[in-house]
Order: sequence, then C-alpha cells, then structure tokens
Amino acid sequence: MAALARFCRDMTWTGRVEAGGTGPGTPAMTARGRGSHESIQDGRWIVGTYEQDQYLLDGTPVLTWQLLWVVGWAPQTGDYRATLADDYGRVGVMRGRIDGDRLTFEQIGGESLRLRLVWDATDPQDLVWSNEMSADGGPWTLVEAYHCTPVGHRPQDV
Repeated sequence: MAALARFCRDMTWTGRVEAGGTGPGTPAMTARGRGSHESIQDGRWIVGTYEQDQYLLDGTPVLTWQLLWVVGWAPQTGDYRATLADDYGRVGVMRGRIDGDRLTFEQIGGESLRLRLVWDATDPQDLVWSNEMSADGGPWTLVEAYHCTPVGHRPQDV
C-alpha cells in the first residue's frame, strides 16, 4: 500500500480531453480538476474523490465530472484492484500493477469499451495521468492526459 500511496496524493491538475474522447463527434476540451484521498479500514483501501471542470477550447464551460475511486492490494489475486463510479453512471472494476514509476489499471470484464488508466510518477511533483480506451478489442487510444500537482498529504500521512 505504501507503493500505491505515492500515486494517490491529494492533487490538482490541468490538461486536455482529445476530440472524440467523451464520445463520437465530441470536441477537444481543456480541463482543470482536483482530487483528495483518504485511507480507510486500517490502511487496507484508499478512497479517492475527484472533480473536474471541462471547457471548450474557447473557454466555454461544458460540464463538471465527478468520480469515486476505491483502490487497494488484493492478496487473493496478487494485484491491485479498484472500483470506480462516476456521475455519468459508469461503474467498473479494474486490475492494476506498478512497474517502477508507472501505475497502470485496466478494466476487467467483457464490456465492448474498456478503459486503461496510467499514472507516471517519474517526477513526483508533476505526476502525469492519462486515460485510454479500447473499443471492441481494438487498439488503445488516448482520451485525455493531465499534469498533476500534489497538494497536502498522502493517505499514509492521515
């Protein structure tokens, strides 16, 4: 969990949603967000709460997105597991691994649209987070990418 906590810091971020990233024909957007984390059940799980404001490239507000993320080590499967639920009605279970400075989660299940989330902590003060999707088993394509700036504490500091 200590290895996982370095990726689950309270943070703010800025970045870009690719054209088509939120559905066919949707425009490219910029985004600003924030996330907070807390450790629960004696450190077994980390709960992340995220909110992101998205704008057209001319600055026109489009929407505010919200996500609840619960993540931790699953000893029965020997990997990290996460659940997610957002205000679009998307729910999912993901399987994760840490390779050096990279944390990668891929959606589990037979859904035709799968998500892959990647955090790169090569620079701990500029963590890069990206979201990719694969439709019907096709190649992974970038949905969005963000530069994250840590603020406050990490979950193990609670």
